[in-house]
Amino acid sequence: MEPIRPDLVPNPAVRRLSFYLRQMESFQRKGLATVSSKQLGDSLGFTDAQVRKDMSYFGQFGHPGVGYPVEEMITQLRHILGTDKTWNVLLVGAGNLGRAMLAYRGFDVRGFRIVAVFDADRNKIGKKMASLMIQPLTALEKTIAAQSIRLAILAVPAEHAEEVANRLVEAGIRGILNFAPVTLTLPPKVAVNSVDVAVQLEQLSFHVNFPALEPSGQS
Repeated sequence: MEPIRPDLVPNPAVRRLSFYLRQMESFQRKGLATVSSKQLGDSLGFTDAQVRKDMSYFGQFGHPGVGYPVEEMITQLRHILGTDKTWNVLLVGAGNLGRAMLAYRGFDVRGFRIVAVFDADRNKIGKKMASLMIQPLTALEKTIAAQSIRLAILAVPAEHAEEVANRLVEAGIRGILNFAPVTLTLPPKVAVNSVDVAVQLEQLSFHVNFPALEPSGQS
């Protein structure tokens, strides 16, 4: 496989890789050895042309007239996404959302292991959350270096998110999953994915408030 040029891959194509991986794993559980781009696309609501275009960013996969070998594709997609290895992850924010993150078992399955948790609240520092001791923010730099952490989950109030994120970046973090309802302004070398649950609900409420019109000819 030729070296991947991340700068040439559109972000939507990267996001779709995770959907392709989940669906390939579903096909594997069903006992399918190969699937076509049409089968894969139809199962996810994408066109077969979109599937082939997305795959072309990362190399040559499958065989014309035969399709994609499911087991091989799972291996390749995990390698591309970097989930064929284990990533140490830190969590900043020991509130209710942080507790939910620690309780979620899906991270380990996907190769992500939360190894440290931090908070600015003195009443929480030193206490256990799940199996981890809540550490003060003053220990960020030392812990990141000692455990070779490159990924972080940010679950802090909006007014503190930018400050904490910058501190994480300076300490060596290169990827942040941001749950604070604010847009972070960080160096281009840092990857940021933001999750604002309220925004997602707003998108749903729009579609419920303005449901798609019925096809013409129907009453």
